[in-house]
Amino acid sequence: MAKYQARIMGTRYMAAACHYLAVQSATRVLEGGGNVVDAGVAGGLTLCVVQSEMVNFAGVAPIMIRNAQNGEVVTITGLGHWPKAASVDYFRHNFAGAIPDGYMSTVVPGAPDAWLTALERFGTMSFGEVAQDAIMFAREGFPITELMSDILTEHADEHRRWPGTAAVYLPNDKPPLPGDIFVQADLARTLQFIADEERPAAARDGRAAGLQAARDAFYRGDIAQAIVRDYQANGGWLSAEDLAGFRVEVLAPVKGRLKGVDVYCCGPWCQGPVLAQAMSILNGIDLKAMGHNSTAYIHTLVEAYKLAYADRHRYYGDPKFVDVPMEALLRAAYADKRRALIDPNRASPGMPEPGRNDDLGHAATTARAALKPAGRAVREKLDTSYICVVDAKGNAFSATPSDASYNGPIVPGTGIAPSSRGTQSWTDPTMPACLAPGKRPRLTPSPAIAVGAEGWCMPFGTPGNDVQPQSMGQVLLNVVVFGMPPQRAVDAPRFATFSYPRSSEPHPYTPGQLTLESSIPHETRSALASLGHKVETWPAEWWQAGSVCVAIAEPAKRTVEGASDGRRPTGTLGR
Repeated sequence: MAKYQARIMGTRYMAAACHYLAVQSATRVLEGGGNVVDAGVAGGLTLCVVQSEMVNFAGVAPIMIRNAQNGEVVTITGLGHWPKAASVDYFRHNFAGAIPDGYMSTVVPGAPDAWLTALERFGTMSFGEVAQDAIMFAREGFPITELMSDILTEHADEHRRWPGTAAVYLPNDKPPLPGDIFVQADLARTLQFIADEERPAAARDGRAAGLQAARDAFYRGDIAQAIVRDYQANGGWLSAEDLAGFRVEVLAPVKGRLKGVDVYCCGPWCQGPVLAQAMSILNGIDLKAMGHNSTAYIHTLVEAYKLAYADRHRYYGDPKFVDVPMEALLRAAYADKRRALIDPNRASPGMPEPGRNDDLGHAATTARAALKPAGRAVREKLDTSYICVVDAKGNAFSATPSDASYNGPIVPGTGIAPSSRGTQSWTDPTMPACLAPGKRPRLTPSPAIAVGAEGWCMPFGTPGNDVQPQSMGQVLLNVVVFGMPPQRAVDAPRFATFSYPRSSEPHPYTPGQLTLESSIPHETRSALASLGHKVETWPAEWWQAGSVCVAIAEPAKRTVEGASDGRRPTGTLGR
């Protein structure tokens, strides 16, 4: 690796995202007088357009925000719930317990309200102001990336299941080629309609009234009516009542600890606490002495993550419906007990047992069905994007918007597909993430913010479904433990365990699977296999290993710095 690798630094602000056009949108808003939240929402809305194979405006958008003045970190759930008419028995009786893509797997769209809530509570601008670039890119088009073209090609048959979806993503019945200009005229009209509804209300009654009018345009007005008509015509559960009554929550985060750094994550309605738990387990180990990406280091990280995923499987679910012992799961004493289970000389053969109820002060619950290994090769479900923004004071925005284009139908004339995230629920009644009317699936998208001494602050995140906490944790350790500059930390070779049931339907389980990028030496891979890991290999700098973006503020030094991942068409920009 080059000694003098470029570092993108500044003194005012920094933005990084999984598409370079989203970073441009964020910085345009910052230069126009907006704060980091205005900028993050602007970039997030652009991701809904320029990366709409991975992100839908009507999908999910978990958000985290840090206020540098008082140090407070909050989360905005950005995740919808199952419609009130949803029935787990429907899937058990008609699909043998599976939850297929389509109208019946839809939950209430959470992203629009998340973006609007972020603006309302923590921003300064209007929806129309921050959506300008997104509307322009949808109306006028943008050059499609090679990755987007490849994804649309790979999933072409899935897009053809619904005429409205095929019309957008397969113009002339063919996926666009790299460099083609991709236009989404219906999506442009939808976003413009929301901005148009906002404007007169804001002029008459103020900014908050305008944002409420924008919210009503989606959840109660013409857009909601179009969604409900389409779902009624196709047997879907989503109703006008489900949409009109929806609001996201603004909640406190969960927190892990790593070498003097607080690691803030979203709660157990998503997989965010996996990162916090894994970092707390690793906090008591001298990882630096093992050597970066050595056999011992990789083995230790993998075993720590397995323990955290075991607790995810056993305990995480919508806290409105499930008693999640989150405080106990994050106690240092509990991390000590879990850490003691790591055998330095042998890999656990599958997902370990979860933490014991008596260790957590948790009431015993129904026994869970035995895990069944997948009987064939697993096709990983990959969708999601990410954006982060910081300013020199340490104010921070971190968001992981998601929902892929091929999982659910676009509502004709709107350019949007209501969230397909229901496929991250279960139909097993013994599972904490089992679906129920009004209940949220257990989401994989999970942004984070790390905070250290003297106001040091790093929002970070990635796409990658179940791999997200692992990719993020490796980059965090590269920065905090090994002192790497952000770009080097992001570029370093990666690995991931898959020794747990996946979050997405059909929840395949591949005990012992450990996949490493080929840039990790063959000798290390062989040594890991000798410890009992079932080693598989990704190509070097493989896009499925995540696409981590970070932005760092160091107020004591009056600097900001960012990095984005060359595994995908990302971007970093600051000043």
